[in-house]
Amino acid sequence: MATMADPPAGRAVDSATGTPTETVVEAEDLRMDYGPTRVLDGLGLTVRAGEVVALLGPNGAGKTTTIEILEGFRRRSAGRVEVLGQDPARADEAWRAELGVVLQSWRDHGVWRVRELLHHFGRYYAAYSTPERVRPFDTDTLLGRVGLAGHAHQQVKSLSGGQRRRLDVAIGLVGRPRLLFLDEPTAGFDPQARRDFHDLVHDVVDENDTAVLLTTHDLDEAERLADRILVLTGGRIVADGSAEQLATDLGGDSELAWTVDGRRSVHSTREPAKFVAGLYADHGDSVTDLRVTRATLEDVYMDLVRRHGSGGPANAAEYERKDR
Repeated sequence: MATMADPPAGRAVDSATGTPTETVVEAEDLRMDYGPTRVLDGLGLTVRAGEVVALLGPNGAGKTTTIEILEGFRRRSAGRVEVLGQDPARADEAWRAELGVVLQSWRDHGVWRVRELLHHFGRYYAAYSTPERVRPFDTDTLLGRVGLAGHAHQQVKSLSGGQRRRLDVAIGLVGRPRLLFLDEPTAGFDPQARRDFHDLVHDVVDENDTAVLLTTHDLDEAERLADRILVLTGGRIVADGSAEQLATDLGGDSELAWTVDGRRSVHSTREPAKFVAGLYADHGDSVTDLRVTRATLEDVYMDLVRRHGSGGPANAAEYERKDR
């Protein structure tokens, strides 16, 4: 996860924990209705500067609707939303220049050369450059960072799916955003490309104090990449915390198995560390073959979805698609 140990100069941090305190996204009692269908029902969330937050939820839960409201592309039905100090529904172009957006998929500009397209998009940000955040990102440097330097002069339509996804990410980063939205960012990536992308996101966060809000169906990616995980189901955020916190607080008992003097034992507990310490205090080196099985993020996620409903209304995903 992105380190908070050495925050960039100027970042507001908690003096005791070193975690960021500047809020860049805040939503309260957010509601969204598509006709008679309520997709978001009192949703609340926050994202702080320099933080990577993953938004998880089943299809139709309202993830895309939430992101589009925060980006200013969709008007909410009710509730309060503030992104980078402004209401997205009323924000200006200077505000929009502070955002980076990587959509789930798009296939325009196929005849453009890769470098030409990225350079073209970058030029729009030059007017919003500041001494603290020089814009745009250097085109050739960014192409190298996303692994496309060798494809700079190819037409976009000739790229593979994974290469095109890298270009999507580069376009989202070219303006050096304060807030980056990533919608299923590594779809189509092979394992090495996914790992390289995770490294890139961490570098962007650390170097530019960028906040990241991503949606993903890849729970392993969420666990590896995010400082905090939000679970959206039933139109509300039903869990908020690190993967470890969610597994500990919501995952139920851990199962321990061990052997002492040839005798195998099994025990369940909410406090595995404390139990293991007591076990070794009582038996010392006689304890062998110790195994601790904790609830995984997938276990917690599936349990939350079952308990709070399978998502939003059954046809919420269809409303999202039709209303774009």
